[in-house]
Amino acid sequence: MTFPHYLEFFGLRLHPHLVLESLGYFVGARVYFSLRRRAKEAALPLETNLWLLVGCVFGAWAGSKLLAWAESPHHYLALARSDPAALLGGKTIVGGLLGGWAGVELAKKICGVARSTGDLFVWPLALGTAIGRVGCFLTGLSDRTYGLATTLPWGVNFGDGVARHPTQLYESLFVLALATVLTLATRRRTLPSGAFFRLYFAGYFSFRFAVEFIKPRETPLLGLSAIQFASLFGIALALLSLRRLPRADPITNHKSKS
Repeated sequence: MTFPHYLEFFGLRLHPHLVLESLGYFVGARVYFSLRRRAKEAALPLETNLWLLVGCVFGAWAGSKLLAWAESPHHYLALARSDPAALLGGKTIVGGLLGGWAGVELAKKICGVARSTGDLFVWPLALGTAIGRVGCFLTGLSDRTYGLATTLPWGVNFGDGVARHPTQLYESLFVLALATVLTLATRRRTLPSGAFFRLYFAGYFSFRFAVEFIKPRETPLLGLSAIQFASLFGIALALLSLRRLPRADPITNHKSKS
């Protein structure tokens, strides 16, 4: 296989990142609105939901850009000197999740929404991330999401003659496994609304903190990268907010509440 591995559709040769990132957004949105329809009795009004989505989208965009720049400042400074528009290309999922969460919470305050609304986003996020990371894998070295060199039999040569950890595929498999395990676990016990979402975030940020050790990274402080510091913050935020959830708002099935 050569990288980038372009995809052929009806005679068109399309970049894998564009195709699979777009597909990830599409599938995630379809799953979210499908889950929302099943939760009619607890769903927020459509207009309120749209404002929350606006907050999520803009917060995710800002967070993903800021953390990408903080993660590789030398790379983006070099790009800015030659092509300032290239700065628009950087983004990270960790920054997007944190920024999206902040954007939703801000929108909730503006709209006067007090209860948790995150549980319905878990499977859309997991599926969107899993699909999008396959696009990162097929893009190869230019995506900058590959792992360090490895002697493991599944190491992948992205075109530079070095067998590397396919960390993009590790992430795809992990998020699907995490969402599945949490789904099965939360069906067996009563949890407050919002717990499913926070447990997923805590698990995802824990994975990202760990997997960054086998990826090329800049480590400005304590041997950790900006993404690892952001991941630690995300873990702490998810677990602390989990403890503060009101026990008077239990759910027995995360798919039945928003």
